[in-house]
Amino acid sequence: MVAAACDVLYRHGVQRTTLADIAEAADVPLGNVYYYFKTKDDIVAAVVQTHVDQLGFAAAELERRHRTPKARLKALVGMVAEQGETITRYGCPYGTLSSELTKRGDASSKALTAQLMETLVGWVEEQFAALGRRDARECAIEFVVAYQGAAVVGSALGQPEVMARGASSLKKWIDSLEAQAGRARHDGGHGRKGVTP
Repeated sequence: MVAAACDVLYRHGVQRTTLADIAEAADVPLGNVYYYFKTKDDIVAAVVQTHVDQLGFAAAELERRHRTPKARLKALVGMVAEQGETITRYGCPYGTLSSELTKRGDASSKALTAQLMETLVGWVEEQFAALGRRDARECAIEFVVAYQGAAVVGSALGQPEVMARGASSLKKWIDSLEAQAGRARHDGGHGRKGVTP
């Protein structure tokens, strides 16, 4: 049921989705939805938690498959780029959900948004820190902003290639940051932030 809710909320948005839509997508009676979730807000919270859990699983898989933080970051970029067609049609699942929840203006919606984005930003920050970046938090935010921006522009223009170009730019940026960190370690300096992707 939550998997169906994730899909429906992504494709139709929080505002337009009803509990009946979710019941139909899950192929269950509407009463079943009300049995587990009293309100749409309860389902939205479950969807956010599912996304957070999925991010955790994806991060663990990236760490298992790739030995270096640079390889993990570039693999994450590749995973996002592979979804270019879907993202062009519906936007980034995390970005669009976060935007909708933020517009609600209530504390619980903002807390859900922060939880979702912090899970992503936090893991990316860990990778940049492992690269030796003293500005790992700033780099992580730039990373997420870059691909979210590509998702918004690609979706608005209906051009999946925007995501591909954004992914290519991000990979080059990651290479440049690692190179700067390496020079800083060699020179005993602190390094610089680098160019915005």
